[in-house]
Amino acid sequence: MVGAGYISLKILLIFLCTSAVVVEAGIGVNWGTVALHRPSPYTVVDLLKENKINKVKLFDTDPDVLTALMGSAIETMVGIPNEMLALLSSSTAASDSWISQNISRYIVKGGVDIKYIAVGNEPFLSSYAGQFQSYVLPALMNLQQSLAKGNLAGIVKLVVPCNADAYQSSLPSQGAFRPDLIQIMTQIVLFLNSNGSPFVVNIYPFLSLYGSADFPQDYAFFEGSTHSVMDGPNVYSNAFDGNFDTLVAALSKLGFPQMPIVIGEVGWPTDGAFSANISAARAFNQGLVNHVLSNVGTPLRPGIPPADVYLFSLLDEGAKTVLPGNFERHWGIFSFDGQAKYPLNLGRGVLKDAKKMEYLPSRWCVVNPTRDLSAVANHVRLACSYADCTTLSYGGSCNGIGEKGNISYAFNSYYQSQKQNPRSCEFDGLGMVTFLDPSVGDCRFLVGVKDMASSLSSSSFSPLFELSLLTLVTLSLFLM
Repeated sequence: MVGAGYISLKILLIFLCTSAVVVEAGIGVNWGTVALHRPSPYTVVDLLKENKINKVKLFDTDPDVLTALMGSAIETMVGIPNEMLALLSSSTAASDSWISQNISRYIVKGGVDIKYIAVGNEPFLSSYAGQFQSYVLPALMNLQQSLAKGNLAGIVKLVVPCNADAYQSSLPSQGAFRPDLIQIMTQIVLFLNSNGSPFVVNIYPFLSLYGSADFPQDYAFFEGSTHSVMDGPNVYSNAFDGNFDTLVAALSKLGFPQMPIVIGEVGWPTDGAFSANISAARAFNQGLVNHVLSNVGTPLRPGIPPADVYLFSLLDEGAKTVLPGNFERHWGIFSFDGQAKYPLNLGRGVLKDAKKMEYLPSRWCVVNPTRDLSAVANHVRLACSYADCTTLSYGGSCNGIGEKGNISYAFNSYYQSQKQNPRSCEFDGLGMVTFLDPSVGDCRFLVGVKDMASSLSSSSFSPLFELSLLTLVTLSLFLM
């Protein structure tokens, strides 16, 4: 009897220990709200629920969004913009107030399932030249104390989403944090580990492809590559695994080889550049999801996928800055109005369109073909400074519809952004309203939605009216 019991106990312990290393990744989405046409948050929450997406990452603590998430049981990561880090790092009163107003009030019965607070958004990005670097750790310390005061330290975890430029190496196994970050990263990783938080990183193979003509295109995807990277006994056939394991190696050098890793952002845009299109986005995102859900892991972490993966992003955001490229407004797996752009299965069935989207009337603003268009260029530039015309750019889905088509697209984009105000289609007599859909092929002339507001939420992105030199040059090109 004793022997049998001992054997049974031993088997149970072996089972439990074995089970503990099995990790099942969760697929979530980033919900950004830097939009010209912003659907009701309740409609967006319904879209998440309809598609069984039970993890969402936000870039702020918009009260309208958090109110809509109440009672949804959707696990939520909220964000603190980089611009707030200085204040939160210098004052415990400020961190106490922030936690009280943005976290405690929502963690109630029937409230929001807030799991993470993202302290900053890529605050160590090399292009910031250390602007936020000294604020991150003090902000973490103050916020952790504030969570403890509110009895939330065991419920809500602090994380710091990092860009993949925080680490570097020619081979994954040689990965290390940037020399200027080693000290601060050591401190932050110690903090994360002591509080049971994962390391959050944003990985974008698209940007590697977009930024370098020498980057092998097939290495960006998951179908296998003729440009695999050989790293000792390990073979890397896709950029995602190589990037991930570079971080694993960097964490190992700090003494944390098993630290959980969450992918805060990863995705592929559908417009605004030659490599940004529907077929590429579908191939990448479906390949990524299949790869992650297969639990195959990576060469340095076999059988251990990322703890969670948040696709970037849920919806297109037509008011984001285009300084990185015109593709910035087209990362959504859904268009701005909740329509699935392509068949994508996140593990719980193919995406379904939003059901309760309320549109403005079916009418469009187009150029009047009977008018002299010699003075139209300034009107187009004005329209595109307020609306989104990035699909007209070189490589965009509307680039080939001709001069009058381009003008009509610009006019209509502005008209819809102004909620179809009749005066917004005047353009000194060059515009006219039509009830016939002027869409051409893959170029969709949008109809706006009835939204709660067209204003932008607070975030780390640039203001609505910011135009890049690239946009102005593009507009000049298609009007020549």
